[in-house]
Amino acid sequence: MHFGAYFHKDAKGVERKFLRWLKTIERDATHLFLVGDIFDYWFEYKYVVPRGYTRIIGKLADMADHGVEIHLFTGNHDIWIFDYLPTEIGCQVHREPLMFESDGQMFYISHGDEIITDDRGFRILRSIFHNKICQKLYAAIHPWFTVGFAHRWALHSRKKGLQHPEQYEYRGERNEYMVQFAKEYLRSHSDNPPNYFIFGHRHIMLDLMISRNSRVAILGDWITHFSYATWDGHTFALHTFEE
Repeated sequence: MHFGAYFHKDAKGVERKFLRWLKTIERDATHLFLVGDIFDYWFEYKYVVPRGYTRIIGKLADMADHGVEIHLFTGNHDIWIFDYLPTEIGCQVHREPLMFESDGQMFYISHGDEIITDDRGFRILRSIFHNKICQKLYAAIHPWFTVGFAHRWALHSRKKGLQHPEQYEYRGERNEYMVQFAKEYLRSHSDNPPNYFIFGHRHIMLDLMISRNSRVAILGDWITHFSYATWDGHTFALHTFEE
């Protein structure tokens, strides 16, 4: 979703649209998985949290109060979620991939940025962002400086990406690193293979069979696709939210 991103033409409109979607699922949902980069930037200080997102946070808290089990994965933009959201919403935060069993089917769920291996610069930045000492040093800088800097950096990265739109397109089965990761995972975990690999991060919509019993799904985004996936106990499907 990248809530709060400067590149959204109508940032509040995107939040309201997501809120309308939450209202359509709240009666039927038993579990809700938010697979990373929910916020374009989130850094949580001990006594201070980012402003905004009140509609979303309030609605998620209400759903959790009514029994929906909420799982929130950190992405490469909102790594620094600590204890505020688990405390206020009652969600579970995941910093690593999750194996989740439902109705006899096994789901491997992850944001997906941790499996990038061919971008050395990205891997270095990721290790810095996850480093506890670096996080404490960053927290010592006043938010006046860090928040604006982070948003400008994210905007620059997005603009740079838009100059190469091919990176937001499907690269083919052999060139999609998430697909290749899933195939390798199946080879190395043949005793208990997942039936579904669920990823975010790539901003593309993909639902691909990679074996007789396993599929890879990349969930798209709420920038251009407004997409999500459902599992009803029998059928897995990708959808777009259109009003």
